[in-house]
Amino acid sequence: MKATTFFSLASFASAALAWPWDNLISRNVAPRRTSSLLISPDAQADLPTVQAVAATLPTDDIQGDILVGMKKKRELFWFFKIEDAAAFKTSLHNDIVPLVTNTDSLLQVSTQPVTAVNIAFSHNGLVTLGFSDDIVDSDFQNGQFSDAPARFHDREDEWVSAFKSGDIHGVILLASDTQSNIDTQLAALKTSLGTSASEVYSLQGAARPGAYQGHEHFDYMDGISQPHVDGFGTALPGQKTIQPGQVLLGEDGDSAAAGRPTWAKDGSFLAFRQLKQFVPEFNKFLIDNPTIVGSMTPEEGSAFTGARMVGRWKSGAPLALAPLADDPTLAADPSQNNNFDFSEQDDFVRCPFSAHIRKTNPRSDLGNSPFNNIIRAGIPYGPEVSDDEVAANTTSSDADLERGLAFVAYQSQISAGFAFIQQTWVNNENFFQAGTGLDPIIGTNGGSTFDIAGVDPNNPSQSLTIIQDFVLSRGGDYFFSPSISALRDVLSV
Repeated sequence: MKATTFFSLASFASAALAWPWDNLISRNVAPRRTSSLLISPDAQADLPTVQAVAATLPTDDIQGDILVGMKKKRELFWFFKIEDAAAFKTSLHNDIVPLVTNTDSLLQVSTQPVTAVNIAFSHNGLVTLGFSDDIVDSDFQNGQFSDAPARFHDREDEWVSAFKSGDIHGVILLASDTQSNIDTQLAALKTSLGTSASEVYSLQGAARPGAYQGHEHFDYMDGISQPHVDGFGTALPGQKTIQPGQVLLGEDGDSAAAGRPTWAKDGSFLAFRQLKQFVPEFNKFLIDNPTIVGSMTPEEGSAFTGARMVGRWKSGAPLALAPLADDPTLAADPSQNNNFDFSEQDDFVRCPFSAHIRKTNPRSDLGNSPFNNIIRAGIPYGPEVSDDEVAANTTSSDADLERGLAFVAYQSQISAGFAFIQQTWVNNENFFQAGTGLDPIIGTNGGSTFDIAGVDPNNPSQSLTIIQDFVLSRGGDYFFSPSISALRDVLSV
């Protein structure tokens, strides 16, 4: 692997004065960090070392967010419109590409930048830059808004207007451990871009505080069941190994590789969704619908209902291995907390077919198919639930208090990745069996109620009515995250 060093624009001038120019690309530049910009909760698998990455996987040329997953402390999504293509290309080549963070640099603290920078383009953005090559993905070409209301049951009136406008040409991702670092980097980028690009929208995300780090806003540990990309370290017990081409264009396993332009190799399609979460309403629903088994208290029964809807307890312990009570010790061990594939059962007794983790990753239910995989790289956004919201059991209408998940998924084919999972599994009431119901967490019936089966193991014929969408799509779009060499040698010249 090549060792690559990246600099923030804010520190560039002082660095140039302090060192001879040759040192700016030296392997011996003093480390800029002593603490990581990434989170590392016990339940989530550690990232591999650079030495553990196969030489055949060019992680020095792959943008860092693609393989790292849901591990950022803070992250800003800055959506932009290109106003002057020629000027934008100049800034991209001279100012932004030298900052783009590769995968290798994120794998050890000493090589992490102060603020990680990645960039991706919508189809309209690539066309604006003068590139009309067919990257062989019709979803990317058409954009998410073209069919999301019909395909995913999204409610168009709930979409953020920016995602409906067609004005978004790209997104810059900025990740760091402090908001100050991100703000400084963004200001420098805006200065560099000048009038060549303008902000269309932005969304700030952050890992939740303290003991909730790594948990989404419903309080469930997230980011546990990522697939293992062959060559990127070693698979843990129960972790599905997929070919790199399931995520990276042009690599082994990319079924469309032959028809794609060579410059698209080692890029990935980024599916972005802003998913608003109704946390007080979800918690009240659990209180009102406890599932009592044996001597469980009502409080324990409510926690059990939540676990049956998600497929995991809040700690991250899976029902498949901890069917009746949470097991925080199991949850905190990445060598155990994903070591199941539903072959332990052929029914709903341990984990319902409707449970979120079984709907989105059916494992042995479909013979552990190597297809339809994504790398999730999202992050929570918005504040913690306020006391007033808790008291009212209602999410505030104040836009500043909106909370949810900035959902990010990487794949080499959107129709086989995010879009397939959302349409064919999540929002299909007859997957995996007839009458299973929609995914109770991220499924939607267009705002109407729907029933799910199998929540109560004592009464399998009894359905549970989901009274509202607990997760609401606020819109999104599809982007292409090119390799760093493609950014430098093709897209910016």
